[in-house]
Formats: sequence, C-alpha cells, structure tokens
Amino acid sequence: MQRAPHKNQESHQMKTVSEIVRLGPVIPVLAFDSVEQGEHVSRALHAGGVKVLEITLRTAAGIAAIERASQLADDIVVGVGTITKPEHCAQAKKAGAQFGVSPGLTKDMHKAAQDAGLPLLPGVMTPSDIIAAMELGYEIVKFFPAQQAGGIPMLQAFHGPFPNLKICPTGGITAETAPSFLAQPNVVCVGGSWLTPKAALAAQNWEEVTRLARAASELAPHK
Repeated sequence: MQRAPHKNQESHQMKTVSEIVRLGPVIPVLAFDSVEQGEHVSRALHAGGVKVLEITLRTAAGIAAIERASQLADDIVVGVGTITKPEHCAQAKKAGAQFGVSPGLTKDMHKAAQDAGLPLLPGVMTPSDIIAAMELGYEIVKFFPAQQAGGIPMLQAFHGPFPNLKICPTGGITAETAPSFLAQPNVVCVGGSWLTPKAALAAQNWEEVTRLARAASELAPHK
C-alpha cells in the first residue's frame, strides 16, 4: 500500500459526518495495544475494503495510532473514538483525525469539536439525549450502547418521533446481527468490534482481519 504524500492534501479534505457514514456499512471500533499493531490492523481492514476507522482513546496508543493510520492511504478516513473530554477534540484533530465519535454529548464537547474543526458523531441513548443533540444541530447520532439499550426495538421506537434522524448503532452488534440493524430505515451504518477479534490480533493474523473486513463491506448497501 502506498503511503499518502501528506495527510492534509486534497485526498484528505474535510468530509462531513453525513459523507463519512455513507462510505461503508460498518465502522470498526478499534483499540490498539501499540502503534505497530494499529498500523497492521488498519492496513488489513483497508485491504478488505473498509475505508472508515474509529480508533478509540481507550489505550495509550490511541493518538499515535490515529496519526499513523491517517497516512496509510489516500482514501482512509480516520476518526477518534471514545471522546469523553473536550480537549480530546483538538488533540485528535492535530494527530490527523477527520471526525470524532463520543459515547455521549455535552455543550462543552460540542463547542470543542466545533472549535477544532472536527465533525462529531455524538452518542445518545434516550429520547432526551436525542432532543438535546438535535437542538445543537445534529442530524446523525450514534446509538450507544445499542444492544444493551434496547437494540432494534428501541431503534424502531425512535423512528416514530424522530423520523428524519439517521443513526449509527454501536455496542454489542455482531456479524450475525448487523444485517438486521442495517435493515432499519433510520440506520445509516453500524459500529462494531467484531472485525478485530482478540484472538486474531494476539496471533497477528492480519489475513483474518481482512477476511472479516471484506465480509462486512459486502453487507446490505448503506442508505
């Protein structure tokens, strides 16, 4: 894979959240033990057709892994996940992140994302969360933790009062359940960690990661 000349060139121009969530049906949620592991996994996922990565800040390698992954290919879109503090937005943007994902939303986090120029996919779990996000101008949200918070029946319940809202459910979704989530009219894509099973990462079985990525990329077309 050719390394992109520079992450700020035309190929890495800013995309909106609406554009990003439509680049593929599954956004892998990633946590890396090291920057090197992150590079191997990111390459393997890209080889399987996955172009959008959510690299979380759940490990110390997160920021450096974002910087490395964002330079691997012209068409990779790297986001920062598990944003829980406003200062995470500027840190991730400086490292090359093109969007942010949070498990929840506050006004301070919203402002920090705007100030950093980082498109944000905010997390919601309840109707009140959704209304608060919509008041701040969000039309696409992350439903988290999706399975634990009601799964598909909850998504169906949301669709009535929020018919125009687009949702990326994340949390507890598997290769087996992903198609049912993607079939919902308000689901634009899903987030998941099943593309990087712990056993495959421990064995450095990057071919298995590519296989799972290819299968995920071939799921039902995104809306």
